Amino acid sequence: MKKKMNIVVVGLGNIGSYFYNYLRKNKKILFNKTNTEPNIVYVSAKSLGKKRNLKIPKKLWLKNCLSATKMKNVDIIIELIGGADGIAKKLVVQALSNKKHVITANKALVAKYGNQLAKIAEKNRVNFEFEAAVCGGIPIIRSIKEGLIANNISKIYGILNGTSNYILTSMDKDKLEYKDALSRAKELGYAESNPASDINGEDVASKLKILTALSFNSFINNKSIHIEGIKDIDQTDINNANQLGYKIKLIGIAELLNNKIIQRVHPALIKNNLYIAKINGVLNAVIAESKPVGQTVLQGEGAGAGPTTSSLISDLCSVLRGNIKFPFVISNIKRKIALFETINNKKFSVYLRLDVKDKHGILSDIAKVMAKNKVSIKRLIQNPTENKKNSSIVIITHHAKSLSLVKVVQTLKNKKYTVSKPKLIRIEEI
Repeated sequence: MKKKMNIVVVGLGNIGSYFYNYLRKNKKILFNKTNTEPNIVYVSAKSLGKKRNLKIPKKLWLKNCLSATKMKNVDIIIELIGGADGIAKKLVVQALSNKKHVITANKALVAKYGNQLAKIAEKNRVNFEFEAAVCGGIPIIRSIKEGLIANNISKIYGILNGTSNYILTSMDKDKLEYKDALSRAKELGYAESNPASDINGEDVASKLKILTALSFNSFINNKSIHIEGIKDIDQTDINNANQLGYKIKLIGIAELLNNKIIQRVHPALIKNNLYIAKINGVLNAVIAESKPVGQTVLQGEGAGAGPTTSSLISDLCSVLRGNIKFPFVISNIKRKIALFETINNKKFSVYLRLDVKDKHGILSDIAKVMAKNKVSIKRLIQNPTENKKNSSIVIITHHAKSLSLVKVVQTLKNKKYTVSKPKLIRIEEI
């Protein structure tokens, strides 16, 4: 008799609809690869009457998705609702507690409650899979869990958000202002109507927290993480970066330094000849530095129905093969309460841009403020602005503690000669 596993798909937006169609059309292929047939027994969505490019038999519709968690004939629940709390969390907790395997693309949920959910999954000997939660179709999670299992990872970083990368690329290549680049991203479907989490760095932070826990065998840490977005970057910064030989990218980095983990998300100036500086448009790239393999690079589409479905199917096949795995590589008991450190004491060279009144003695005062905070000038460029009464000063600093650099910006922001908020962008040597 052919072995089957019964599936409930919850959430039928773009990704859910694409996934449903793919699974329906490729059942035989997946059976041949796993020796188990994936069988959709129910689907559920917030709006049953919504127009979709799908033909779903009425008998498959489930009004209350939570009821699926108690059905004896249900083996796997695919959660594609989204959001860290509410119905998505209830569904996943109840499903795992009732010994149902769960596959999700919900990065916010995993980042916020991954520790708790992994514990429930392990207790009930079911899989909690979330490859699709990080970087769409890039198989970074499975790479860490399996391909790099023999390696000690010391650093994982990359461009983890396609929307912000598209905006910065448009500003650079097409000379668009930030607002115009964001509008174009919305028109093309690369940005949501409310793109806040993409542009303020929260989306990258959620993904980075998950990658950190996997890379360093630690629990997810939601407190010790530095997060900055891209909304303050303008054409002047893009042009200045180009003149200095850099590209501006929003990056997420987690690294182990002196047995402490530092997590950070922020725009960075990256030398224009480096690999990561050349990742443009909606592409994502993740780089892991580890021993004994060295550097591992994964690049691809970071979002969209097709790439996300690719990762969902990868997780599904893992479950269909009958492999019960720990959600975060090792047992919950063996995961570390790792030491996390803030960004404050890490040293950076930075790009500092000051728009000031063009008056005698200002440069001298800026130098005094920097010296007081143990920050020294490596390079200085002074450009007149359109308003001839003002001047734009660009300073590249020598390496200094992040806390000291932030204090310099805070002090200069309050000076009477400063005409706009100073800009600080870290220079990343990767």
